[in-house]
Amino acid sequence: MIKNMCVAHRGFSGKAPENTLAAVRMAIALPYVRWIEIDVQLSKDGVPVVIHDYSLDRTTNGHGKVKDMDWEPMKRLDAGSWKGRAFRGERVPSLEQVLDLAKGRLHLNIELKTIGNLYPGIEKTVIDLISSKGMRDEVVLTSFEAGALQRVKEVDSRYKTGLIYDSRSGDPAMRVKELGCSFLSISFTRLNPNLTKLLNEQGVKVMAWTVDKAKEMRRVADMHSDIMICTNRPDIWGDTFLGV
Repeated sequence: MIKNMCVAHRGFSGKAPENTLAAVRMAIALPYVRWIEIDVQLSKDGVPVVIHDYSLDRTTNGHGKVKDMDWEPMKRLDAGSWKGRAFRGERVPSLEQVLDLAKGRLHLNIELKTIGNLYPGIEKTVIDLISSKGMRDEVVLTSFEAGALQRVKEVDSRYKTGLIYDSRSGDPAMRVKELGCSFLSISFTRLNPNLTKLLNEQGVKVMAWTVDKAKEMRRVADMHSDIMICTNRPDIWGDTFLGV
């Protein structure tokens, strides 16, 4: 029985436009997807929105920075056509829409996309929304930004936090401990059995990204049965481990 949980990266982003409700729905439709990873920023008027890039240009027909556009015009943008004609008219979702879709169905790894003080108060805004839905135990809040993780704990220490670690050097196990995180999100190319074992002993959940090939998935699974596999192609995870 395979234990390496499948995490759909930005939803089922191999087939649907990333970070959209279509991508979330397609991931939810696969019974073996237990987690979805999404990215959250704030619109100009402070609404938590689900989008990866700091700019609107790559994944929508809008232009400029996410932080410079109010939610009303942003929610009218087309966030699907770039992926294919079938997704024309797909929108940038609010975090609230994604929470409503995921509640009781699967867990969310919510990356707070911020640098320094780009989005003052993003941590409290996101936490207040999640708490209002009664979903604290269904999420982990992750970030590259140590300050954001510290602020999460200041707002509500009961929230699970995760460090996204991208450095080629350094000691991720120590960094996670310093920040009081119970989750590490790390490139699968940086993982090795010793680091995984150490983190596991510390009670830290490890997620490897972004693993899209069957061979790579098997290699990660062979390292440790508890490593979560974050992939754009949850269908390949299903083929590899379940033969579905």
